Amino acid sequence: MTQKKCALEFASLSVQYHVFQQTGSALATAMKVAVLSDTHIPHAASQLPENVCEILKQVDAVIHAGDYQDESVIDTLQSYADFYGVAGNMDATAIHKRVPTKLIINLGGFVIGVMHGEGSAAGLEERILEHFKNTHLDALIYGHSHRAYQERRDGILIFNPGSPTDKRFARYQSMGILTLEENITGEIIYF
Repeated sequence: MTQKKCALEFASLSVQYHVFQQTGSALATAMKVAVLSDTHIPHAASQLPENVCEILKQVDAVIHAGDYQDESVIDTLQSYADFYGVAGNMDATAIHKRVPTKLIINLGGFVIGVMHGEGSAAGLEERILEHFKNTHLDALIYGHSHRAYQERRDGILIFNPGSPTDKRFARYQSMGILTLEENITGEIIYF
């Protein structure tokens, strides 16, 4: 896997991001990717819930869309599978030093954009999509709203896993699973 560090300039806003590429041909078997966001540890929970950890034991990669709040969450996720993550608006400087605010991943031939998001939940997807407007994406993963959501728009899977620890804006706690085969599909898992 190769990593390139890049920087973009949007008017006066500078955004740092990373591009990861998994080399190789099409996947021989389905690749499973756990998708998390808004874990808010230790504020929403003291640690990742056990049911989340059980799912993490069964995946090939983990993507976190920000708001860990404690950088030990990154270490925990890295202990399960290949890890890709971005920082969120509630993450401290130490986390921002470890992960970018925007990420483009190539997994199994699929281009996946990841960004946390900020501001009102209204129009959140559109604001995040704007950051990727010149990039071909197969999927866009984001967080911030704590509300699980998925739709396919113009061929892009738009996917928010919700929060596995904090359901203040949702009925249930949740996380997501992406399956990468001939197509990329998403599943929301509610607890």
